[in-house]
Amino acid sequence: MTQDAAIGIHDLSFATTEFVLNHTTLAEHDGTDIGKYHRGIGQQSMSVPAADEDIVTMAVAAAAPITARHGTDQIRTVLFATETSIDQSKAAGIYVHSLLGLPSSARVVELKQACYGGTAALQLAIGLVRRDPTQRVLVIASDVSKYELDSPGEPTQGAAAVAMLVAADPALLRIEDPSGLYTADVMDFWRPNYRSTALVDGHESITAYLQALEGSWKDYTEQGGRPLGDFAAFCYHQPFTKMAYKAHCHLLNVCGQDTDPDEIARVLELTTAYNTVLGNSYTASMYIALASLLDHADDLTDRAVGFVSYGSGSVAEIFGGTVVPGYRKHLRTAGHREAIDRRRPLDIARYRELHERSFPTDGGVHPVPRQTGGPARLLALDHHKRLYESR
Repeated sequence: MTQDAAIGIHDLSFATTEFVLNHTTLAEHDGTDIGKYHRGIGQQSMSVPAADEDIVTMAVAAAAPITARHGTDQIRTVLFATETSIDQSKAAGIYVHSLLGLPSSARVVELKQACYGGTAALQLAIGLVRRDPTQRVLVIASDVSKYELDSPGEPTQGAAAVAMLVAADPALLRIEDPSGLYTADVMDFWRPNYRSTALVDGHESITAYLQALEGSWKDYTEQGGRPLGDFAAFCYHQPFTKMAYKAHCHLLNVCGQDTDPDEIARVLELTTAYNTVLGNSYTASMYIALASLLDHADDLTDRAVGFVSYGSGSVAEIFGGTVVPGYRKHLRTAGHREAIDRRRPLDIARYRELHERSFPTDGGVHPVPRQTGGPARLLALDHHKRLYESR
């Protein structure tokens, strides 16, 4: 295998939570015009974890179909991206490794840089496969987006996990060189260790996103990347789906092109179908946009797709990929739609109860009520140890 041989996403699967809060329910509670949610931020609903769900259980639900299809023998690395980690030391992926029955001859690492972490994991996986094309890397991005009740960020919450199998000769998408990169020290969004919810400066975050987009696009073109017109679609990180539209309009302005609404809709609309009902899933968001595009587009064979990954604080990366012939035979469209449709709607009281639920810190034994119907659940916190069980 040469340095130029194809490496990319061989399989892709996502999962979400047991419950959903519709934005109409939230709007009725807080007295907001529903248009502010449906049109203003582009959100219809948001996934809410059950008491026994977290980033690990969602990751297992996302990855299990991949290991069932492809087996586990060639997976020697698991890269777990998250910004809602459950432990300051132990990687969440180790629980996933155990629950999926992966071989002991594997490395497991957790990665963090806000919502950019999933792309960092993907690019590291490509490097590992390039070094040894016989290996496959399981990349997982899993997050629960959570803000304080009655805060401006509350309607942009959500939760989901994406699992991707990165391999040589991929069946879905070849990842291309080069990448455009950008880093700047910005306090637009952060979560100190002593807080369970994030802090965000909404205006600053939008500004930082657009500056990072502009900077990474400049670097991408300087590195010899594709011209803007080559791309059939763009998958943006979507903290709320209207942000993708703001970002692409900004990119068109930077490139001196017309901001034709029909053209913007053509390259973005199919990427937002899932995120508009899942809400923000942080590291998973851009790859759920990819799943949405592949599941809804008529045919993207040999077409180029652009990726704009942004993580507050901030790091951004732009890169391209080409859709592989025959990719539609490998899609998980039915499973993705079932994951969304099976969610049970919450009333406002139950949602707020789940939102405020937390474990005591006394080191005792604290069982968790059974609520999820997923393949794995959080069983208990026992002397500060998280215990999981599979169905």
